[in-house]
Amino acid sequence: MHSSIQSPTAVPAGRDGNGDLYKKIVWRLIPFLCFCYLAAYLDRINVGFAKLQMLDHLQWSETAYGLGAGLFFLGYILFEVPSNLILERVGAKLWIARIMITWGILSGLTMFVTTPTQFYILRFVLGAAEAGFLPGVLYYLTLWFPTYRRGKIIALFMIGLPLSSVIGGPLSGWIIGHFDHMNGWRGWQWLFLLEAIPSVLLGILTFWALPNNYQSAQWLSKEEKSRLAADLAADDAEGKGVKHSFKDGFFNLKVWMLGGIDFSILLGTYSISFWMPSFIRAAGVQDPFQIGLMTAIPSLAGVAGMLMIGASSDRCRERRWHLIVPLTIGAIALVASTFVAHHAWLTVLAFTVASAVIMGAVPVFFSLPATFLKGTAAATGFALACSLANIAGLVSNSLIGWVTDLTGSGSAALWLFAGSLMVSCLLAYALPAKQVNR
Repeated sequence: MHSSIQSPTAVPAGRDGNGDLYKKIVWRLIPFLCFCYLAAYLDRINVGFAKLQMLDHLQWSETAYGLGAGLFFLGYILFEVPSNLILERVGAKLWIARIMITWGILSGLTMFVTTPTQFYILRFVLGAAEAGFLPGVLYYLTLWFPTYRRGKIIALFMIGLPLSSVIGGPLSGWIIGHFDHMNGWRGWQWLFLLEAIPSVLLGILTFWALPNNYQSAQWLSKEEKSRLAADLAADDAEGKGVKHSFKDGFFNLKVWMLGGIDFSILLGTYSISFWMPSFIRAAGVQDPFQIGLMTAIPSLAGVAGMLMIGASSDRCRERRWHLIVPLTIGAIALVASTFVAHHAWLTVLAFTVASAVIMGAVPVFFSLPATFLKGTAAATGFALACSLANIAGLVSNSLIGWVTDLTGSGSAALWLFAGSLMVSCLLAYALPAKQVNR
C-alpha cells in the first residue's frame, strides 16, 4: 500500500548482513510471546462467549455484563505504568511469568461468580493482574530489535490478538455446547476453567523460555551479541532527541497523542472482540459453535492485515499514513455494519473489513513510542499510552451494554466509535513525520 510514498529503504545500508541474526532471534522469542499474548487475550475476551449463556443462567442485565466486562480495564489502567516500571527493574522473565500465572488463576475463578458484585470485583482484579503484559513485551522487544525492524516484529507478536479469536471463537463455542451440565457445571463455567490453564502453564515456561536481555541469552554467541549491540547503538544514534527518563515518558505530549490514537483503535477492536458474538446472534444465528466459526473470519482478516500493513510500513519507513488510511476504512466499515445488522453474513463481512484494517494498524502504532523514547522513558511511554487507550475497554463495553438495553441495538455506539477513529486520524497526521518515520 502507499506505493506513491517515497521513503528510505527499510534496512539502512551496511546492516542488512544481519538478517540471519534477526531471524534467529525471531524464532527464539516471537512464537512463544505470540502464544502468551494469544492466551492473555483469550482470557480477556472469552467473557463475550460466556455471556451467551451466563446472563440467562444468572439473570443479569446487559448493563451489568457491560460494566463487569469494562471494569477489567479500570484495573488494567491503574496498574499498567507501575507494572512496566517494575518489569524494567526486575527483568522480563520474572515479571511476565508473574503476570501470566496470576491472571490465569483469576480468570479460572470467574467460573464461581454468582452475583454482579462478585463479577465486578474479579474482573477488576483480573485487569490489575494482567496490567503491564502488552507494554512490557513491547518494551522488551526494543531491547532486541532496532527501530526499522519493529513494525514487522510487533506484527508477528501481535497476531496472537486476532488468532485468539480465530482459535478461541470456535473453541469457546464448542466448550459451551459440549460441556454444558457436565459435572453439574454450565458450559460458561467450563469455559473459564479450561481456557485459564494455558496461561498458567505458559507462565511457568517463561522462566526457561525468556532471557531478560540479549546479553544473557545463552543461545547467542559473543560475536552475535556484538553485532546486535552495534545495530542498536547505531539506531540510537539515528534517533536524535530521544528521551530516557520517567519524566520524559510521562509528560510527553506525543505519548498522550498516541494514547488518544490507541483509544480509538481499541474502541473499534473491543466492539468486535467482545460483542460480535452478540451481534451475530441478534442477526438470527443461535448455535454457539456456528457463532464461534463466524467470529473467526474477521479475526483471520485481522492476522492478514497486521502482517501486510506492518511489513508495508517497515518497507516504506512510513508510519503516519499507514495509520490514517486503515483507520478511515475501519470507520466506514463500522458504520456500514449498522445498516446490515439483521443479516448475519453481511454483518460478518462488515466486521471482517473493519478487523483487517483496524487490527492492521496496531503494529504500526506500537512501533511509534520507541522512535522518540528509550530506557525508562520508553517503558513509561508504552505503559502510559496503553493505559490511556484501555479506557476504551471500559467505555466501549459499558456503552454498548447500556445502549443495547435502552434501544435493543448497539448501532448508535458503533457510530460514535467510527467518529473517534476519524479523530485519531487527525492526531496521527499531527505527529512529526521526520521523527516517527524511521
